[in-house]
Amino acid sequence: MLGNTLPARKVDAHKGTFGSLAIIGGGASMVGAVLLSARAALLSGTGRVYAACLSSNSPSVDMLHPEIMFRKPADLTNLAQLDCVVIGPGLGQSQAAIEMLEFWLSQNVVLLIDADALNLMAKHSYLTAICKKRHAETVITPHAGEAARLLDVTSEDIQQNRTESALKLAHILHATCVLKGANTVVAYDDGNYFINSTGNVGLASGGTGDVLSGIIGSFLAQGVSGLNAAKLGVFVHGAAADALVAKGVGPVGLVASEVAIEARNIINQLSSQSA
Repeated sequence: MLGNTLPARKVDAHKGTFGSLAIIGGGASMVGAVLLSARAALLSGTGRVYAACLSSNSPSVDMLHPEIMFRKPADLTNLAQLDCVVIGPGLGQSQAAIEMLEFWLSQNVVLLIDADALNLMAKHSYLTAICKKRHAETVITPHAGEAARLLDVTSEDIQQNRTESALKLAHILHATCVLKGANTVVAYDDGNYFINSTGNVGLASGGTGDVLSGIIGSFLAQGVSGLNAAKLGVFVHGAAADALVAKGVGPVGLVASEVAIEARNIINQLSSQSA
């Protein structure tokens, strides 16, 4: 049962017990992607959530969730307590983005790579080479277009061979691959894979992928393994959308922020069932 992979919440726990996570991205005009991912991570139970944006006019506080701690991207390098880093939501493809990705690929920290970070790896082969040599756990979360760029094929090729494509990416990058879309595929580099059964068309809207990265990143920061964090994350993400539609919220007009809030309910339900 997926709920059994959630870390136990003991009565003497403190915020450090549930991990420290940094979300890096938010290039020009894309700060919202980091906010969505960081909020989702916070609502999924991470003890400490840091947000770092490359945009020069990014906020210093999230007024909706002031619990999120904003840092300059360079300042994150001084945080020894980070258990996981999510890089990519709204990252952009600037030189600063390239340098930031190269740095974190080289660090011995659990890493989730999403969105523009994946596009940069597809464009710059030396970044892919660094990723292949990583020893810490790596999770990648491409949609079909990003997967196609990484494998140098078409999106149609990916969609026609979803399981095989996810397994190939997992093997090439020595990572857990979450190939997003209807029936999301979670593939591990040892050949194991999982096809998710939750979710609906309401998730086909901007920002839901950022929320998914925050949820999976939260589980990683809390000490869940890469494969289990990915499986649990996609299940919770889809189940949240299903629960919202069952309540009459969507699928038309369902938004990512609503999914993040409902994901908290799903996680607590799973926790109570496995207690």
